[in-house]
Amino acid sequence: MPVDVQVVGGGVIGLSCAWDLSRNGHGVRVVAPLAGHDGASWVAAGMLAPVTEAQFGESALTDLLVEGARRWPPFARALEESAGRSVGYETAGTVAVALDASDRASLDDLLAYQRALGLEAVRRGPSECRDLVPALSPAVRGGIEVPGDHAVDNRALLTALVQSCRLAGVEFVAGTVRALEPGPVIALHDGRRLGSAHVLLAAGTGLPGIAGLEGAGLPDIRPVKGHIVRLGPPEAARGGGVPLVGRTVRGLVRGRSVYLVPRRDGSLVVGATVEERVDTAVQAGAVHELLCDARAIVPGIDELSLLETSTGFRPATPDNMPRIGWTALDGVAVATGHYRNGILLAPLTAAAVVDLIDRRPVPPAVRALAPA
Repeated sequence: MPVDVQVVGGGVIGLSCAWDLSRNGHGVRVVAPLAGHDGASWVAAGMLAPVTEAQFGESALTDLLVEGARRWPPFARALEESAGRSVGYETAGTVAVALDASDRASLDDLLAYQRALGLEAVRRGPSECRDLVPALSPAVRGGIEVPGDHAVDNRALLTALVQSCRLAGVEFVAGTVRALEPGPVIALHDGRRLGSAHVLLAAGTGLPGIAGLEGAGLPDIRPVKGHIVRLGPPEAARGGGVPLVGRTVRGLVRGRSVYLVPRRDGSLVVGATVEERVDTAVQAGAVHELLCDARAIVPGIDELSLLETSTGFRPATPDNMPRIGWTALDGVAVATGHYRNGILLAPLTAAAVVDLIDRRPVPPAVRALAPA
């Protein structure tokens, strides 16, 4: 099939859009250095958490996240059927817990805000929290149960997206985009120039490095660094162990946030720092802080193996809202700036991009996100 849409970016947003476009009759080409195995999507924990991600003063974003979460069950089913493999979609819910009285007061304030927005969240005492997650520390002062906050294995998701894209006929070009030229034409650093009727910019933090976007009306995209740690059972149990916790646990530890997200293979993802810096190094202090906070909530992590420490860069806009829509450049659309919520918003973003390319109205939740 002739290519009519080129997607710049091989993270969860770019791949979800490419797959949705291809299964809606479009010829698609994905241009990325290492599609599906690089960037923030590969480093992420995979939480689908519209309620526990709700922040004071960001009710519009929370509404968007709720709509994104609503679209996940059919998206996961369709993708698993297409790829013939699991994406690790888990619906056990999330428990957010507090370590001390001050943390508990902060969680109670958050609970009141969540309820004011009409979100489902239930206050739980210390013993109730430990009934839900037996591995919790006896020091935990209680928390909030959020049944609607789910999770997905981000790496299984990316693998399934790449496979489904290939099965649907999506073309993959390995390379880094240097510039966007009129046409629209994508110019790569190696000298190749690729044209198509439409271009979708889904490059995340790579977007500011692409020349030719002056006058496109795009917001500033800044990289927000995050450290993340992956733990696992001892070598003898690896690949078939029982997770230390059976659902996502989010903790507030002396005012600092930490989360623990279990995987079906017995491993555990611990994250994540939020840092306004651009170096790629893994800092010992950041890893130490994450492990100390996670250990305060779930002491049993002491017995786990250290599998991986890594960093990624979330693409953030000035107001933390993504931008999805047509730019001021002919034939060029954008889906970027998803910050901490790229995986959660991937199905909604992909559906909106299909509507854009097909010249239909986008979902109501997305209309206010156009660059204009």
